[in-house]
Amino acid sequence: MSLNGCIPAHTIPVKVPTGTALQQDPPTLFTPLKIRGLEMQNRIVVSPMGTWSAEHGHLTDFHLVHYGELAFRGPGLTVIEATSVLPNGRTSPQDSGLWADSQIAPLKRVVDWIHSRSQKVGIQLGHAGRKSSMLAPEMAPTRAPAIATESEGGWPDDVWAPSALPYSREYVTPKPLSVEGIRCLVQAFADATRRAVQAGVDFIELHAAHGYLAHQFLSPLTNTRTDEYGGSFENRIRFLLECVEAVRAEMPSSIPLSIRISATEWMEWAVERPSWDMEQSLRLAKILADMGVDILDVSSGGNHSEQRILLEPNYQLDLAHSIRQALRRDGIGMLVAAVGFIDSPEVARKTTQATDGEDEKRTADLAFVGRACLRDPSFVLRSAKELGVAVQWPFQFQMALRKRLM
Repeated sequence: MSLNGCIPAHTIPVKVPTGTALQQDPPTLFTPLKIRGLEMQNRIVVSPMGTWSAEHGHLTDFHLVHYGELAFRGPGLTVIEATSVLPNGRTSPQDSGLWADSQIAPLKRVVDWIHSRSQKVGIQLGHAGRKSSMLAPEMAPTRAPAIATESEGGWPDDVWAPSALPYSREYVTPKPLSVEGIRCLVQAFADATRRAVQAGVDFIELHAAHGYLAHQFLSPLTNTRTDEYGGSFENRIRFLLECVEAVRAEMPSSIPLSIRISATEWMEWAVERPSWDMEQSLRLAKILADMGVDILDVSSGGNHSEQRILLEPNYQLDLAHSIRQALRRDGIGMLVAAVGFIDSPEVARKTTQATDGEDEKRTADLAFVGRACLRDPSFVLRSAKELGVAVQWPFQFQMALRKRLM
């Protein structure tokens, strides 16, 4: 309570979350979705995006302002950037982490503020593997890839991967993980999950895409091991499955678990070298569904410097659509999220809308929106306006809806 006895307006409980449709029969994009104990007022998710603004892995005032602003404006869920489960799993020294108990409080500060506005927040956990110890883009010369040396806060002599294969000449040649090291990593994912739960997050996603460690294990291009973690499909997925099992065991049943995968590596052109592809992604999806994974977040690429991405407006949305159709044909109800080039309200609407009223023709159940939210933090409110949907606005912004009289 303030000194004059008045209750500060920003502490007044929010009865109707911003971004909630206030009309009947809105587009699917603005319909509620419940996943376990997570209740979203719409299907728009702020995708996890690196900001290179942490201090020794700890979130800072920047993150409170950044994620607070995004969540305040009404997405169904805001996901905090890829957060490393170990110090050497960061892509850069400025990445966020959750390997120490001291990192719980700064995360909880962000979570609590978002919750105070009746909004939902999640976190993406990962380990960069052979793509770690690099300078943040703004700190690299000419913004080109550059290794972060020890004097720059890096760990070039402590980079791990399934096999000793660098991403490119600009990256560190990693040390191959021992089986004991793999088991320690699985435990690190479990420990980071426990900390995330303590901080109060509503959603957890594991990063197994974009050439990060779990993806490196999945792909025969980056996993040349001959032990139980390499070779066959069953062996290459083992690390991810062990992480899923360990993480799910640390999570209350009310919290949904999502896995982001690269559905293809865009290396099919190199026919002499087997790579991770759509067929294997679908096999993995069915296994993950049986393990209690709630959402498959479908992305692509990032694991090989020679990838040839077919860039077109729906290049990743089509991947999500194909996987979702295949799952539904087999009677598997795991939700599918689409991400990539969802940069306008109409694309977001089409991504989640059933065609001709048929659910199986829907591209995805959730639209993960990334850069469009950076360009316009009010993407949700603008989408509602452009699509003709009346939604709840923050009461602090109500004057923006009134016509000027003078």
